[in-house]
Amino acid sequence: METPHEHDEPNGQPSTAEPRNAFLEEKAFKSRTVMLFGEVSDRSAADIARRLIALDAESDKPIDMIVSSPGGHLESGDAIHDMIKFIASPVWMIGTGWVGSAATHLYLAVPRERRVCTPNTRFLIHQPSGGAGGPASDIAIHAKEIIKARERIAQTIARETGKPYDSVLQDIERDRWLSAEEAIDYGLVGRIVQNKADLRK
Repeated sequence: METPHEHDEPNGQPSTAEPRNAFLEEKAFKSRTVMLFGEVSDRSAADIARRLIALDAESDKPIDMIVSSPGGHLESGDAIHDMIKFIASPVWMIGTGWVGSAATHLYLAVPRERRVCTPNTRFLIHQPSGGAGGPASDIAIHAKEIIKARERIAQTIARETGKPYDSVLQDIERDRWLSAEEAIDYGLVGRIVQNKADLRK
């Protein structure tokens, strides 16, 4: 009796999950497209950094990065932000869905003229969250680091949007949501794109 192939589905039919994923990965790579969907984490940062380096090694042509993320780990967002600046290939940021918190930080890694979004995208800016426990001395250290991170985020937003630093500090004191049009007015986004043909205009 033949044993089922290790990639067969329970009904005995061959699984197409892996070939399909490989096909999509190949197409995305050939189109020089990198995607961040979901939480910003060490794992997603490592994956995106690896793709950016590989694409940059192949050519210095533009790379499109599609972002739809609520944010996540700030330092992982820092890693992606810095890697985008590190490579030679120009990166185009394409916001869609929602771009929040640490995802907004990495979205700001490119000049405003290369920051675009689809019409229904929403953006969220705010200060880092706390929640540390343990000894009072550790909590105090964590509080200082939160303040440093808050100032760094405000500096990045101010630099990339042209907004006054003190104004940004006030804006991120609480959650601030912006529509695509509001994000343009704020300076987060350069313009709205309806389709791929609009991207390089």
